[in-house]
Amino acid sequence: MAGIVFFRTTGRARLVEWYRTRVDASVWLEQPGCTILSHEGFRFGFCDADETEIEGILTFVYETRTAVETMHDRLGEAVREEPHYNDQYDIYQFFAADPDGRTVEIQTFEHETPEI
Repeated sequence: MAGIVFFRTTGRARLVEWYRTRVDASVWLEQPGCTILSHEGFRFGFCDADETEIEGILTFVYETRTAVETMHDRLGEAVREEPHYNDQYDIYQFFAADPDGRTVEIQTFEHETPEI
């Protein structure tokens, strides 16, 4: 099974470009008024609308702390904080914002996670 999370936006082209260049997402499917992106099996889409939705968090999971730190450098001005260990969830993480202001989390689990 798989799923897709959709968000409404007034700036679809700008978002698609940002996720393609900053997060290495690829276009999975173009539909009239919607673009569905994919990153390591995580699918998310942006659809044209009169208003932009920024609720929720898009979380991208990486294998190592080094990969999280690389993404921190890559996201540049979008970053909201330094990478840090979160002992509540046993993850190494940081938060950033996409061009719409939507929260983006970059993290790695510090323990083994179940296979999906």
